[in-house]
Amino acid sequence: MRILADDLGHLSYVVAGDGPPVVLVHAGIADHRMWDAVVPALAERHTVIRYDLRGFGESAPPTGPFSETDDLRRLLDHLCHERVRLVGASWGGRVAVDFTLTHPDRVRSLALLAPPWPGYHWSADMVAYDEAETLALAAGDLDAAIRVNLDMWLRGPARGWDDVAAVLADRLRGPLRTSLVNQAVVGRHSRGATTGDIAAISVPTLVGIGGLDVADFQDIARRYAAEIPDATLVEFAAAAHLVALDAPTELAAVLGPFLAR
Repeated sequence: MRILADDLGHLSYVVAGDGPPVVLVHAGIADHRMWDAVVPALAERHTVIRYDLRGFGESAPPTGPFSETDDLRRLLDHLCHERVRLVGASWGGRVAVDFTLTHPDRVRSLALLAPPWPGYHWSADMVAYDEAETLALAAGDLDAAIRVNLDMWLRGPARGWDDVAAVLADRLRGPLRTSLVNQAVVGRHSRGATTGDIAAISVPTLVGIGGLDVADFQDIARRYAAEIPDATLVEFAAAAHLVALDAPTELAAVLGPFLAR
């Protein structure tokens, strides 16, 4: 890992491959390692940049107000990349949207995998998940909070644990624990999502969703695909919320030609 230090701590990042730059932004229950199985295929033709958001993975939790879009801009400046292709998963997808709205001249294309929608009216199932996580954290039961998140985001509502490779849960537990430990301080200091009209996004855009994902996120993905001009919607039938973990080969096969534009 390489380090970009600043007044708020530091961001950790890793670079692989050579060619036009692609930035992969991880989900809010993971870190840069969620892309491990996708990177080799992308790095054959691209410089692939992965970093840990503040308070995730090996990046320090924030010590003051910060913006995810400012962090990404600072990283690109540090690496001397003027324009990049952005790929974001879940919360990382929303970071990618916000960056595109804030710095449209710095994004060549945009791929979003199950991003959230600010202000979305969540279903009863999503509200129950949030309440269960909140109760577990309030009780100091971090293991229970991890189980709640693995059930919702890795297993998903449409399959049992027998249908999920055990190694995936093992791979997520450490990053998830770090994110939960730092959740409060990140939430306290983050300036939140950017306000902007996604219809203003003019770069080629791909929206991906797992066919086994939560119904709310399937609805949200279709909303993004409908409201971003000329966006393409792709469904990964065998994946839940974390497409890069469930279907890395299929994802790489879709991203390859899209990023080559």
